[in-house]
Amino acid sequence: MKPLIFFSYIFISSCTFSLAEKIDVYFGTGGRASEGIYHSKFDTESGKLSQPKVAAKVNGPGFLAWHPDRSKIYAVAGIDGGPGVAGFDVKKDGSLEQFTSSLVRDGGGTHIAVHPSGNFLLTAQYGGGSTALFPLNDEGELGKSVIIDHEGGSKVVGKRQDSPHPHWCGFSPDGKYAFVPDLGTDNIHIYKVNTKQTGIDKHSLAASVPGGGPRHMRFSADGKFIYLLNELSLSVTTFAYDKNTGKAERLTTTPSLSDEVKSEETFNSAAEILIHPNGKFVWSSNRGNDSITCYKSDPSTGKLIVTEVEPIRGAWPRNINIDPTSNWILAAGAHSNTIAVHMVDQETGKLSFQTRSIISLPGPICILFK
Repeated sequence: MKPLIFFSYIFISSCTFSLAEKIDVYFGTGGRASEGIYHSKFDTESGKLSQPKVAAKVNGPGFLAWHPDRSKIYAVAGIDGGPGVAGFDVKKDGSLEQFTSSLVRDGGGTHIAVHPSGNFLLTAQYGGGSTALFPLNDEGELGKSVIIDHEGGSKVVGKRQDSPHPHWCGFSPDGKYAFVPDLGTDNIHIYKVNTKQTGIDKHSLAASVPGGGPRHMRFSADGKFIYLLNELSLSVTTFAYDKNTGKAERLTTTPSLSDEVKSEETFNSAAEILIHPNGKFVWSSNRGNDSITCYKSDPSTGKLIVTEVEPIRGAWPRNINIDPTSNWILAAGAHSNTIAVHMVDQETGKLSFQTRSIISLPGPICILFK
């Protein structure tokens, strides 16, 4: 019987090992110690990250975005001539090889998103107060940027809202509209994608709460709601979204942290927002308090209820991201130079920090899973 027991142990162990998947994850970084874009392997069973290595040397890569064919990554970064966008081919070993670049021509990009068609990408310029459109050819090479200026400023919060400050860009689930939350104007600027899917035109505005300072946003899993993260007020505003008209109506606003908690820090600001694919949970990150707020979402109304505030075990979570299995959330501590892993409770959305799962790399700004 002993040989049979031994065989059974080997068989079970082999099956267990085969269930584990190690996927590529890339990190945009910043600061003096940054060497560029970093690469690691993430074990979706154990929640462990391999030690990061430099995938591509480039100056100050911030946010990253995949091309729809998943063979190319684009980054807002410093290139020859100034701030711009660089494109990289993804190699089999996970390394990146730059093959294209183009200047923004209106300051540095704060965020980047590629249209589902692969015909163009957008960047948001916080300092320039604009959205930039870059054409992409069949090889994914970048064309010359087209600048679309934002106008105005809500002026509710002095200095921060005296002028436009676009902070994020992305697209509706069907790709027919583009969205650019603007911290300075307290609006989501909505653009209509033309029928050839090669450009965008100004369409409408969705007003957030005065002084909120819109930063990043996400669509609900069913596309019926928009969850907008307000950086200055540390809150999430829910909008009802009409896919037929491309317009959004403000519904409710939920504070990320209580006034009592915020008063205990010298400074607080919201940074990133995530949605669980099951539509039940939302998370946002808090800089200063250095935490992640967990929310339960009502799928019929889009209303949020805070269920937990979880420390990230790091400092200044400028970015958080959920892995493709939806079982883990990674938190980038930009000031602590760390990436920390948290397990997602699939019943409640609450997070559990995974000990011995922290890796170090300089100034992480963006987490991008394969």
